Amino acid sequence: MILTDTHTHLYSEEFSDDREQMMQRAFDAGVKRLFVPSIDSSYTQAMYELEAKYPENVFLMMGLHPTYVKENYEEELAHVERELAKRKFAAVGEIGIDLYWDKSTLKQQQYAFKHQIQFAKQYNLPINIHCRDAFDEVFEVLESEKGDDLFGIFHCFTGDFEQAQKAISYNMKLGIGGVATFKNGKIDQFLNEIPLEHIVLETDSPYLAPVPHRGKRNESSYTLLVAQKLALIYNLPVEEIAQITTQNAVNLFGI
Repeated sequence: MILTDTHTHLYSEEFSDDREQMMQRAFDAGVKRLFVPSIDSSYTQAMYELEAKYPENVFLMMGLHPTYVKENYEEELAHVERELAKRKFAAVGEIGIDLYWDKSTLKQQQYAFKHQIQFAKQYNLPINIHCRDAFDEVFEVLESEKGDDLFGIFHCFTGDFEQAQKAISYNMKLGIGGVATFKNGKIDQFLNEIPLEHIVLETDSPYLAPVPHRGKRNESSYTLLVAQKLALIYNLPVEEIAQITTQNAVNLFGI
C-alpha cells in the first residue's frame, strides 16, 4: 500500500530534533510520496536539502504563502520566478488568500495569488491553494483565471458541499487531512457525496494533527489515519483509498 501526503512542511523547525525518525515513521506507515509546499525564500535551501536526502520520496513546490505576503512581496515573487526558471517543480504552492491573520494585505495577496497562477500556467504546473476565511476572494481569482490550464489542489479543504463542488469545477482536487477526523470538522458529513477521483490526502504537518493526536504536532505518518477515516466515510477498504488517492496525485503532479 502506497500513501501520498500531498502537503507536508517537512523542513519545519518542529522536526529539528527528530526529522530522520519522523521520515522513517512515514515510510513505515506506507507514506512513500511526500509533497512539500514552499512558504517563502527563507526555506528554499532547507527544501533542496530534503529533496537531495530523499530523492525518491520528496517532491518540491515553489511559491509564496499568502501570510508571508509582506512589504517585500515583490522581491519574494521574483525569487519564486527565478527558482521556477531554474528547475522542475511539482507545483506552484502554497499560494492563495488568508484573511484570518491579516485583512490589510488583501490587495497584495490577490496580486501575488494571480501572479503565481500565471507562473503555473507558464510552466504547465498545478497550483496548491491556501484558503482561510477567504472562499469568496479565492473563487473570484480562480474565476478570472479559469481554463484548461488552471488545475491543482484546494489544500486543507474546510468548506461546505457547494464550495467543494465549486472548487472541483475549477479543476481542483480537494486536499483532505486531519480536519476530516474532527468532531466539528463538518466535511465528513458530505464527503461521501464527492467522488473519490476528486480527493487527495494530506497532513499539513506539523499543523492540524488528526484525532487522536489533535492539538499535538502532526507528521506525515498520520496520512494513514486520514486514509482510515476516509475508508469509514466511503465504506471502502483503506487499501482502495490509498490506491485511488495516490493515483489522483500521480495524475495531477505527473510524478
